Amino acid sequence: MYFAALLARTEDGWEASDTELDDVETLSDLADLAREASPDEDTVLVLIEQEDSWFGVVRIDGEEDPRIYVSDAAAAARSSYGEILLTDELLGRDSDAADDLDALDLDGTEDGDDDSDEDDGSTGEAVPHGPVGDPGILDDLGVGVKELKSLSSDALTEIAEALGASEVLETVR
Repeated sequence: MYFAALLARTEDGWEASDTELDDVETLSDLADLAREASPDEDTVLVLIEQEDSWFGVVRIDGEEDPRIYVSDAAAAARSSYGEILLTDELLGRDSDAADDLDALDLDGTEDGDDDSDEDDGSTGEAVPHGPVGDPGILDDLGVGVKELKSLSSDALTEIAEALGASEVLETVR
């Protein structure tokens, strides 16, 4: 079970709307969805939480590139919604290496030593346990790095409280 909401900052405060991520396949799709929520190019936060195992914050400021924070990359990687946030850039991966792997024909018939521990089928680029992304994503909004990193089971509510948006978030929860 997941929960996703958009918080758009306006002249009158924060406005919240729940959002369905079923049609969102990429970070670019998510950023476009967020930008639609704020025609005045104000700050929009996309808050995603999955079964109290991880949460993510995507911040869109006008046409700037999205800023992302994910509380537990390994947990998020097991989620189709988390995979949207875990871009190669966020994980520090070289996207060209992934393209090279796609070109290989690995059908299981290759000659090789089966008892080698070196080749476990991974590319050596495991998703890290713990937080990834920009921990300062909410600094100017009242949620510091230490506070963000210490959030756990009810993170989105705590973020909304710090922003002064808990009531509007609860209306879409």
